[in-house]
Amino acid sequence: MPASASLPAVSVKQIVERIFVFRQITRTDQRLLMSTFLSQEALSEAEHLLINRVFDALKQELLRVVD
Repeated sequence: MPASASLPAVSVKQIVERIFVFRQITRTDQRLLMSTFLSQEALSEAEHLLINRVFDALKQELLRVVD
């Protein structure tokens, strides 16, 4: 069974909020984002901005990457 099949359906906004609350991104967060991307035909402008916010925070080392 693929890993994404057992993950709950959550919005990009919920995932990004959790990432910033804990100031870290986990493998589960990454999988949730990927499964959300793959389940939608297109991302909205707001979702693109949220994702860019995560990438920018990672580049600035404001978020930790954890397993």
